[in-house]
Amino acid sequence: MSTAPPATVGAGATGATARPRGSARAARRPVAALWAGLAVLGIAVLVAAVLGLAVGARSIGPGDVWQALWWPEAGLTDHVVVRELRAPRTLLGLAAGAALGIAGALAQALTRNPIADPGLLGVNAGASLAVVVAITWFGVAAPGGYVVFAMAGAAAAAVLVYAIGARGREGEVPVRLALVGAAVTAAATSLISVVLLRDLETLERYRLWVVGSLAGREAGALLALGPLLLAGAVLALLLGGALNTLALGDDAARALGLRPARVRAGAGLAVIVLCGAATALAGPIVFVGLVVSHIARRITGPDERWVLAYSIPLGAILLVLADVLGRVIARPAEIEAGLVVAFLGAPALIALVRHGRWSRA
Repeated sequence: MSTAPPATVGAGATGATARPRGSARAARRPVAALWAGLAVLGIAVLVAAVLGLAVGARSIGPGDVWQALWWPEAGLTDHVVVRELRAPRTLLGLAAGAALGIAGALAQALTRNPIADPGLLGVNAGASLAVVVAITWFGVAAPGGYVVFAMAGAAAAAVLVYAIGARGREGEVPVRLALVGAAVTAAATSLISVVLLRDLETLERYRLWVVGSLAGREAGALLALGPLLLAGAVLALLLGGALNTLALGDDAARALGLRPARVRAGAGLAVIVLCGAATALAGPIVFVGLVVSHIARRITGPDERWVLAYSIPLGAILLVLADVLGRVIARPAEIEAGLVVAFLGAPALIALVRHGRWSRA
C-alpha cells in the first residue's frame, strides 16, 4: 500500500495543501507500526481459527486438531468433527467476516455515514427477499441452494438503490443513497412478512437461514463464491486512495483528476459483491461491518487505505469468535453467530452514538 502524502490543490493564489479531515493525526502514526499491527492481527486470525477448530460442545486439544488436519485417522470421532464439521464453518466464518468487515468500512466511506452498515444499501433485505422467493416459489430446501438467489437479490437491491439514488441533477448524493436504501429495506421486509405469515413451511425453512449461522452451511458454496470475495476485496483496497481524495469533496476531487461517479460506482460494486456473497454464505449478519470499521479507524486514523486493510482481519476474528462464544455459552446446544454478533454489536452502536466517537479517529 502506498503511503504517499496528500496531493496539493491549487486553491486560487493560495496553493493550499488539501488533506482529508484528521489526516494530520494519521500522519503521526508510523507506517511501520501500522504494518506491525497488521502482522499482529494476522496472528490473531490464526488463534481465532484454532479456537474455531478446538472449542465447542466437545473440546479438542490443539495437538489433536493438528493431527486431524494433517494426519487424520479414519473413523476417529475427534478427527471427523474437526475436518467435516468445524473446519468448513471456521473457513466460512473467516471469509464471511472479512467480507462483511471491509464492506462495512466501504459503505461508510461511500455514504459518508459513520453508522452505515451494508444493510443500509438494501443488500441484506434484497438477499432475504430472494431467499424467501426461492423457498416459496422454487421449492429450494437446502441452504446451499440459497446462494444463487441471495447473491442475485443482494445485487438487484443495491442496483435499484443506486439507480434511484443517483437520479437528479446532483447525482448520487450519499444522504439520498442512504434514504433510498432504507426505503427499499422497509419495502422488502414488508413483502417478506406478508409471505411468511401466509406460508408456515416457508417460515420454518427461512428462520434457519435468517438468524445468521455458520453451522450447516456447505463448503462447496465457499469454493464457488471465493473468487467473488477475493475480487471484491481487491477492488475495495484499490479504491482506498481514491476514497481519501473523495473525502475532500467532489469539486476538489475533480480538480485532482478524480471522477467521483466512477469511484462511487466501483465502491458500490465492491459492497454488492462482498456483502452479497457473505450474506449468501452465512445469512444476513448485522453489525460486523459497523463495529469492525470503527475499531479499525480508531487504530489507523482516517486513512481509508489502512481502515480497509485492517477491517479484513478484524471482521474475520469477530465472526469466528462470535461463533465460538455461541457454542460455549449454550453447551451442549449453541447460539447462532448472528445472534451473538447482534448482542455484542447493539451496545457498541449505542456507545458510539452516545459518545460521538465515530468522529474522532
